[in-house]
Amino acid sequence: MHITGGCHCGAIRYQAEIDPERVSICHCTDCQRLTGSAYRITAPARPESFTLTSGEPRGYAKYGDSGGLSRQFFCPNCGSPLYRTDGEGGAIGIRVGGIDQRRELTPRKQIWCRSALPGVENIEPLPRFDGEDQRDSDA
Repeated sequence: MHITGGCHCGAIRYQAEIDPERVSICHCTDCQRLTGSAYRITAPARPESFTLTSGEPRGYAKYGDSGGLSRQFFCPNCGSPLYRTDGEGGAIGIRVGGIDQRRELTPRKQIWCRSALPGVENIEPLPRFDGEDQRDSDA
């Protein structure tokens, strides 16, 4: 599947070919901290299919819970997480939130479930609103 995407402020844009069957949710503590949320959804791409079309992301390297080196890339203007690479030039993990076609992507598996936060297993019973619930407008 051909995708396009970018950061929140629009300074960085990219395109890639992905396999939508390989989209996954990661519950590791690194992904929780990087997103400020309970988990991260990622679409893997091969390096040769990924192209930056505008802007220059910043990055840093860190060893993850797996023990492997992970390079995280983000927009230096708005801070949006964009993608990660491993230390060996393998797959690129594109952050689904920045993909223009994200509504067409459904996660197919979950990883690092031992780090999953309580309460994320089933959110279906929670009340739903089409917009912001004014009672909780401090978020």
